[in-house]
Amino acid sequence: MRLRLEVRGVSFSYESTPILEDATFSVEQGEFLGVMGPNGSGKTTLLRCMCRVLEPRVGTILIDGRDLRKFSRSEIAKSVGVVPQSPVVDAAFTVFEIVLMGRTSRIGRFEAESVKDLEAAEEAMKMTETLHLSDRTFDELSGGERQRVIIARALAQEPKVLLLDEPTVHLDIKYQLEVLELIERLNKQTGIVIVAVFHDLNLASQHCDRILLLHNGRIETIGPPEQVLTAESIRRIYGVDVVVRRHPVTNALHVAPYLPPKRNSLNSKATVHLVCGGGSGSVLMKLLLESSMTVTAGVLNVLDTDYETARSLGLSVVGEIPFSMISEESFAANVTLIEQSGIVVLTDFPVGPGNLRNLQAVEEALEKGRPVVVIESTPVQQRDFTGGIAAEYMARLKKNAVVVRSAKECLQAIMNLQAVVKGH
Repeated sequence: MRLRLEVRGVSFSYESTPILEDATFSVEQGEFLGVMGPNGSGKTTLLRCMCRVLEPRVGTILIDGRDLRKFSRSEIAKSVGVVPQSPVVDAAFTVFEIVLMGRTSRIGRFEAESVKDLEAAEEAMKMTETLHLSDRTFDELSGGERQRVIIARALAQEPKVLLLDEPTVHLDIKYQLEVLELIERLNKQTGIVIVAVFHDLNLASQHCDRILLLHNGRIETIGPPEQVLTAESIRRIYGVDVVVRRHPVTNALHVAPYLPPKRNSLNSKATVHLVCGGGSGSVLMKLLLESSMTVTAGVLNVLDTDYETARSLGLSVVGEIPFSMISEESFAANVTLIEQSGIVVLTDFPVGPGNLRNLQAVEEALEKGRPVVVIESTPVQQRDFTGGIAAEYMARLKKNAVVVRSAKECLQAIMNLQAVVKGH
């Protein structure tokens, strides 16, 4: 008989405030389910109900067909391992002592640890690659090491189900990948049922077999990442416009968000769309914002300096997957932002086959009568990696655009163009 975790019609309320409503789903042996949704959607509450930290108002949770309400606390601890978002651990304990704590439910009240308990703790540490840390104290560990130790403690319980609440939330990208690869490997090697709460759409899509999407305490949808993480569902649930594509290297879904520009009815100054890259637009973004202008940008590689600057400044920006060509979806999103702008600025970024379509978007804007300012402090021949195609685009663009040499000159040109528009 295959292991099966079932959640049937579970609802939970804090006093009179409903948090979960009629949650129903199942997870099979060897499956990795990601639970996602906006803040306050009920993700952590669902996990707490699944390990009986919280008692559902109505509904049933079953493991192997047995109602969890009929489990003793000791039986729950043997069946369900939990990795909380912020574990409380006495920093003075050694790693081995912490992992051995996972055996508490299997040790009699007045009994000492058996050989089997010690072996189980050691095996959990081998699985999580923490055995070499045995004698170190918890406060001597890095963030990634601490998380692996907490997972080892949960595995030492020998659970059938492992619940994790945002297992990568406090980790940098290196440790995020290490922890998720560990969880995925344990899932496939041991057949344990894994349910984990995520905030990062891309991490979940890359590692989970299925994703459950919660909204206002209700399950909106559940299924494979490609069925759940669609542009439509993300817009509906999170209120954010995104471009969803396959990553060219991993083939996992990649979600790149962009926000429509926020228009200030009290601000009569220009809305400027930047077509930039490689850090060429960062200074200009700040200058335009300081001049009380609305600024948008795209299409930018999500690892690009300009993308990071735009996001940190809260700008609307169209992102694209690293090391890939601009997709039809990203191109269309960029055109939409251009059409919503009053003036388009093209900076002097390096142009290759991947971002050549940005020049096409600017050319189309010119053809539709949109004012364009071109910054050319570096000749296009020195940054053209398209075999001359970019240079041909630039030659055509410069015939009908305002050409300047710096961000400050660009700002003045924008103000001049704006004055002309107002004059009419």
